[in-house]
Amino acid sequence: MLDDEYNIDYFKNNGFVQKKCVKCNNIFWTRDAQRETCGDAPCDYYSFIGKPIFKNPMTLPEMREYYLRFFEERGHARIARYPVIARWRDDIYLTIASIADFQPFVTSGLAPPPANPLTISQPCIRLNDLDSVGRTGRHLTTFEMMAHHVFNKTGKEIYWKDKTIELCDQLLLSLGADPKDVTYIKNPWAGGGNAGASVEVMVGGLELATLVFMNLKESKNGDIEVKGKKYVKMDNYIVDTGYGLERFVWASTGSPTIYDAIFPKIVEEIMNLAGIKHEIHDPKYAQILSQNARFAGVMDVSGNANLMELRKKVASAIDMDVETLNKMMDPLEKVYTIADHTRCLTFMLSDGIIPSNVKAGYLARLVIRRTIRLMSDLGITVPLSDIVRLHIENMPEYPEFEENFEITQEILAGEEEKYRQTIERGKRIIQKSAVKYKEQGQKLPLKELMEIYDSHGIPPEIAKEAAKEVGVEVEFPDNFYSLIADMHSEAGEKEVEEFKYADKLERLPQTKRLYYDEPERMEFEAVVLDVFDNFVVLDNTLFYPEGGGQEADHGMMMAGAFVYDVTDVQMMNGIVIHALDVTDKELLINRGDMIIGQVDKNRRMAHSRHHTATHIINDAARKVLGNHIWQSGAQKTEDRARLDISHYKHITQEELNEIELLANKMVMENKKVGFESLDRTEAEQKYGFGLYQGGVPAGKTLRIVKVGTDIEACGGTHCQNTGVIGPIKILKTERIQDGVERLEYAAGTAAVLAIQNMESLLKKSSQTLSIPQENLPATVDRFFEEWKDLQKENDRLKTEVAGARVIQMLKNAKEINGVLVVSAVSKGDDTDALRMTAVELLKNENVAAVLLSDKDGVKAVAACGKNAISKGIRAGDLVKEMSAAVGGGGGGKPDLAMGGGPNVQNIEKAKDAAVLKIERILSA
Repeated sequence: MLDDEYNIDYFKNNGFVQKKCVKCNNIFWTRDAQRETCGDAPCDYYSFIGKPIFKNPMTLPEMREYYLRFFEERGHARIARYPVIARWRDDIYLTIASIADFQPFVTSGLAPPPANPLTISQPCIRLNDLDSVGRTGRHLTTFEMMAHHVFNKTGKEIYWKDKTIELCDQLLLSLGADPKDVTYIKNPWAGGGNAGASVEVMVGGLELATLVFMNLKESKNGDIEVKGKKYVKMDNYIVDTGYGLERFVWASTGSPTIYDAIFPKIVEEIMNLAGIKHEIHDPKYAQILSQNARFAGVMDVSGNANLMELRKKVASAIDMDVETLNKMMDPLEKVYTIADHTRCLTFMLSDGIIPSNVKAGYLARLVIRRTIRLMSDLGITVPLSDIVRLHIENMPEYPEFEENFEITQEILAGEEEKYRQTIERGKRIIQKSAVKYKEQGQKLPLKELMEIYDSHGIPPEIAKEAAKEVGVEVEFPDNFYSLIADMHSEAGEKEVEEFKYADKLERLPQTKRLYYDEPERMEFEAVVLDVFDNFVVLDNTLFYPEGGGQEADHGMMMAGAFVYDVTDVQMMNGIVIHALDVTDKELLINRGDMIIGQVDKNRRMAHSRHHTATHIINDAARKVLGNHIWQSGAQKTEDRARLDISHYKHITQEELNEIELLANKMVMENKKVGFESLDRTEAEQKYGFGLYQGGVPAGKTLRIVKVGTDIEACGGTHCQNTGVIGPIKILKTERIQDGVERLEYAAGTAAVLAIQNMESLLKKSSQTLSIPQENLPATVDRFFEEWKDLQKENDRLKTEVAGARVIQMLKNAKEINGVLVVSAVSKGDDTDALRMTAVELLKNENVAAVLLSDKDGVKAVAACGKNAISKGIRAGDLVKEMSAAVGGGGGGKPDLAMGGGPNVQNIEKAKDAAVLKIERILSA
């Protein structure tokens, strides 16, 4: 349906002919009239390996600079890279393409681009082909997408298809590409609700660039169909190009693999660490790698079967035994993968991703653990950070990597230790799960394997080894890690509870919100625009609606002689909805009425203090803990606030004290809190993506709040000066999930009350102990040590009592078929005492005992020696029998089990039932 979009004059005027590929039927354009194939895999093999496409070999920095300068000289503004973690997006975690930098606000036309036209070299991370990295000679997790972008609007076009293709053609020819070797393949593009014509740029069998002409948006009533969906034309139309920096460098060197082209020194160093000879200049050795890349370029090698097919093709081409080739290639591929993955980690960790079990942190940990596993396979024992350090030294164009290395090193050391701990406990977890499937005669299914990895981080290779020990087979696809990465690459859609009168709000104008311009005013007049049940919409309001982790304002609304409490305030699409308490009264407010609103000043001020304090705590934490700190969530209430921050280890008490002290110093400086409204793009360029600490707000204009050196896009209410906050007291810190620390604190009056409560506790404790407060720590330490000694003495006495009791019980035991049956009901014994008695009884291999106590309901314990178990008696079965009789439950191992229930009146009945069960088993 996009055929008309491919009537491109540049092709007609520059010696190109349009052809159809004889192998795949794709339309392409070429200057070679004799050419029959499109130039893409699997129609064509690589022809550039050993025969570079370009006239001069280049390194990554050289090629990047050549590209950017080329477009600068042709009127494009060079802009700096964005982080590899997409801070400005809430739908994806990682920056996957250069156009992702400008989505959704610039591409939708809501915000202007940072420059127009522009050029950039954007580092990107894609993990969907994780398992192909190292094997194909071309796959990477991290790559730089060089690009030039143009954001056109109807009536204001900068340039479009012809100029885009002309620039691409000029670039390739300027580098020395043979004009006849360049093909442009027709391949319409669609994704993310947009579509457009697109051409793929091929040279020497290698795709070097994709040129997308994005001018369509998805619509149910669209008249243009692309890949099964309907679209309509947009007012804005965008040149979205992507040139692979690493592929350009590879094409310039003609090396056997992309890895040998882009980081040869690092590959060589890892080879040395693994004890592998990498004789890249040996013609026979290079031929093996070249043939591997050549065949891999036209094959899908994501599965084991496909990988072996590749091996056979390569072995046949070079006349080598498949097994010999496999032994040679397997360690080489692992080295290439380690080189790639460690570069990926260099970008991830330096840009502030903290490994965890969620979001971007999950993906970082996935790459870390896969890398550690591969290093282990090769016997490489150096710390992971040593290889990352090599990358940093190899990329001086990124000075921020060196600045952040100390944190990166700490993170990686911690992750390596966590991985070791995971492996130690992993075997037990896997084997427990495997036994369940063994009993059913099944293999451990892939779904279970993926869930175990998700929950516990146990690699499938370890799972396979552990399950084999208990006789269970494990099979997993060769693209296991890619499947895991796909599951975690995008943020799920947020569930929003629909307002039941949402359709009626569509006809109402947006509410004029007064609380920003008049933050200290608490009373106002307004006109009622509409009423639904107990919900009221006004033309203007001072009531702050819940948002940004801040609870809604409360207060009163007066209409004539009637007064109502405002109990909640929400906002939908710019319309503020006030919920009134109409319990035991009728709502006598109508459309068009004039009302007087009054905000609860104490509540508002408490929220404002806590919200402003949150900015200060966040800023102080960054200064104390490091620049990697990123807000993961926050909540502000009247009596306290909390802030969740990304951090790779527990916050120490010393660090906590430093954060608190620094925060209070900021308060005492009594600095003015700054407010500024800026267009989104201008705000990002001026302040960076730290603006989005509290989330990514919608809209063209951002409200910027400056508290000290903390600058964020924030819609909350704040104090006008930091001194108004009052004291800030950190109440506690805890790790709420791996990689996220929670700080709880109080500010202003709430902080004073919290301090007074702490002092009260100290005073009561010192009075109880009849000592001065300053002696509390030493006294508590002494009492604790004495308590531990008493506990040990108590345990010793319990053991003696249990021993004496056991002697008597065995004397009174009833012997049946060689088993000593013991039964007893005691008064006041806790479970621990019963258990100790049972453990003593188990020293006799012939015993089968049931012990009960009436303390706090019925406590039941059963113990069975080896001889009793061999005759079919199980402690777990006996406890279940007793527990059922007293209305409870329980269970355990064959030799020792515990349970109980609430019905004390049935305690004798429970004992008799268990004894009867023993007798039946022994008499059978």
